[in-house]
Amino acid sequence: MDYKRFDKTYYIRADKGDEIISCILEVCRNENIRSAVFSGIGGCEKAELQTFIPETGSFDTCEISGMLELISLNGNVVTDENGELFHHTHAAFSYVCGGEHRMSAGHIKSIVVRYTAEIELRPVVDGVISRKYDPETGTGFWNFKCN
Repeated sequence: MDYKRFDKTYYIRADKGDEIISCILEVCRNENIRSAVFSGIGGCEKAELQTFIPETGSFDTCEISGMLELISLNGNVVTDENGELFHHTHAAFSYVCGGEHRMSAGHIKSIVVRYTAEIELRPVVDGVISRKYDPETGTGFWNFKCN
């Protein structure tokens, strides 16, 4: 992984074998970024996609693998009251299975790069968005009443 800042935006190149979410969080830690949004594209080999099941308060997870075109990566990074970083990421992939073109998309747990991924990370300017835990749903939401 390598990254560079231009003006207020960071550009991240994840390389073969890198896990994309880990790369994004590492840049945030290195650069003291407490909240940001990001987007990206790339060529990947494995992804763990999740769907939240409200009735159980848990995620159903499936793994896809092979030559995965990462056609859309969107997400955010926020910080909880203890300073821990959290990501909320969604992605869509296209791939060929049995000679047919298919797509899979959802909430992302992890993505492993096959040859490269290009990510634009835009930190929140003049403020911080934190994470507020919601006990009713068992998930966290943006909190604008923060530092």
